[in-house]
Amino acid sequence: MSLSPSSSAQAAREAVARKLRTLKGEARLKGSELAARCGWSESKVSRIAHAKTPPSDDDVLRWCMACGAEDQAADIIAANRQADEMYVEWRKVHRDGMKYAQDSEMEELERTRLTRVYCSNVVPGLAQRSGYATSLMAAITRFQGTPDDVGAAVESRVARSNLFRRANHQFAMVLEETVLRYPFGGAQAMREQLMFLLEIMRLPRVSLGIIPAGAPREMWPLEAFYMYDDRQVTAELLSALVNITTPGEIAIYEKAFKILAGMAVYGPQARDLIQQAIHSFE
Repeated sequence: MSLSPSSSAQAAREAVARKLRTLKGEARLKGSELAARCGWSESKVSRIAHAKTPPSDDDVLRWCMACGAEDQAADIIAANRQADEMYVEWRKVHRDGMKYAQDSEMEELERTRLTRVYCSNVVPGLAQRSGYATSLMAAITRFQGTPDDVGAAVESRVARSNLFRRANHQFAMVLEETVLRYPFGGAQAMREQLMFLLEIMRLPRVSLGIIPAGAPREMWPLEAFYMYDDRQVTAELLSALVNITTPGEIAIYEKAFKILAGMAVYGPQARDLIQQAIHSFE
């Protein structure tokens, strides 16, 4: 089984391109004729038609007008915008800094009753402490070259932990053991971070599982992903954030989460792994 977090986004883009090709065919226009009517190069027509370049709203409108199908422009523009929202590059998400993205995710978490999280690389954002989050988010800002508002973004991120104690929210988190060992912020920050994991795993509405490094693998390590009830999965790639809303693809992630959760240890065994990691930073 292969998980491709960008497949639904690409499928949506291809659906838009397919619709535009259909309009071109129905209008019996050659690529050169369509390009001339739109004031474009033929290569641009080809890139849009084959989903190589996402069209802008104006591109869609011009294409529809050239094909005599202005009445279809609004629906295609709406579908095109939805495709754009599925796959969003981090440089766009963080174009004004990281705080806005943190606030937006808080809104998503607040309206979610069951949040499931799998992380193979870092502690989930909603469970991060200040020292850890500051180090991690500073590294992300440097790597992406986006505006530095780390202080405000960290404050917003840390505030999410209040959700762990709300009666109408449940959390199931599964981490690879290696997450406990990757140092962000130095020894003191790591100890505080790991101690916080010990604290929240005692809460009645929090399930925290750790997949031991030596556990037999029934599922390979994946990119970090968040499941918001059964309505959306957000997968975090190096270059982009992928929002998945297609039921069939959500079901694939649900299946993967169940397998990964089944590989994890909980309770005393999980606490032992966290304690061992704490001792390694003394």
